[in-house]
Amino acid sequence: MAPIAIQETVDVAPLKKRADAESATEETGEGIRLSARSGTYTKQTSGAAPTYIQANLIILPSKYASDFRILCRRNPVPCPLLAESAAVGSWDALRSWIPGVEGQKIAANVDLRHDCPRYMVYENGHLKTSHCLNVENEWTEDHVCFVIGCSFSFETALAAAGLMPAHTAQARNVSMYRTSLPLCPAGVFKNSTYIVSMRPYRRRDVEKVRDITRPYVATHGEPIDWGWEAVTRLGIKDISRPDYGEAPVNADGTNLVQGDGIGDEELVPVFWGCGVTPQEAVQRASLEGTVFGHAPGYMLVLDVRDWDILQA
Repeated sequence: MAPIAIQETVDVAPLKKRADAESATEETGEGIRLSARSGTYTKQTSGAAPTYIQANLIILPSKYASDFRILCRRNPVPCPLLAESAAVGSWDALRSWIPGVEGQKIAANVDLRHDCPRYMVYENGHLKTSHCLNVENEWTEDHVCFVIGCSFSFETALAAAGLMPAHTAQARNVSMYRTSLPLCPAGVFKNSTYIVSMRPYRRRDVEKVRDITRPYVATHGEPIDWGWEAVTRLGIKDISRPDYGEAPVNADGTNLVQGDGIGDEELVPVFWGCGVTPQEAVQRASLEGTVFGHAPGYMLVLDVRDWDILQA
């Protein structure tokens, strides 16, 4: 039985820069944000701006901010906290939670109301608006934004190793599922469970996938479980029907089904913690007032690069 790999702390080891840190990319985090801000970039962001860190957003009334920080500290795998609004009501500046990285470096030119391609809006714990282009009208001087690491950030490293995720190859949104794995509670955030993202790989490649993603602690790190048995362990009802994103496919675009391959060649689901988890926690907490965040798969792309957050 494969173990569930859950880290107990959110502490990050000293960071080091990769040798190719100055290599250029066609897209930049700022370029994606500006395009989203103007309404010209409206698609999901998997594969966008390689080496630039992608992030989930959750934006709350300030009275819930302390409980949310504690939730992230107690649940660093699905909720790895990278930054938050520099002050209550601030939408254009961030305070960093990444050791050695200042908020200005995380995202210098940022408008948290516009810079995700799509947003979700919740009112008193219920979904009010889905996949809207911005939340400028909903933002108030009492809101605080939290920026949480996203597993899209390590997909470039997987692709470079010849392990491109199937959803990226097919230009689809990653499959995301509710689980029965409980979160550690924090204040008003109780009775919540993990959301996980899934990428299928041949069984022979799982250890390599684990090794590649393990240093990305700030963006969920290595898988928490893998194999067809994991579907049952995690309490996922039907892998063909994700709760968020699109139905899972193989690299050739065919549907993911059990029994594809034998032994080490078997194609198996591999599950990571997912930053949609806090949106689920918000819904279950039935928070008063307006809460909003990114639409699943439509991330905030930052200026900080992967070598700035890799754990040594």
